[in-house]
Amino acid sequence: MDIQHQPEDEENNRARKKALNEVILGEEAKIIFEELEAKAKKFKAERMLLKGILQKAEILKIEAHYGNPIAKHLIPWEYRMKNDANHLFRLELPLFWRMPYTITSEREGESKIVILDILNHKDYDKKFG
Repeated sequence: MDIQHQPEDEENNRARKKALNEVILGEEAKIIFEELEAKAKKFKAERMLLKGILQKAEILKIEAHYGNPIAKHLIPWEYRMKNDANHLFRLELPLFWRMPYTITSEREGESKIVILDILNHKDYDKKFG
């Protein structure tokens, strides 16, 4: 069977590649990320986490709604106040860490995504109950 290349699909793929979402780290996430970077040279666990964070950020650049949505009544008040996060999503990372994020603006095919925090399992349970 011979599969022919369809130019329409190629155009759609190029358009999707151009419209990448912007992914940024919030204050808390930036602090944890920098700590992980500093420890990653010596410790394998931190390298795994760092690699997981970078991989998930690349996925978010393409698909903003990749994470699991968090119910509105479970969104911590601090996220609502500091980041105006009315819609929150969660990504799972290696070693049972979690990475909550919000989408702050959406334009035609582009979103601005703010990673609010990078939490280990214990801290995530404290924050989200």
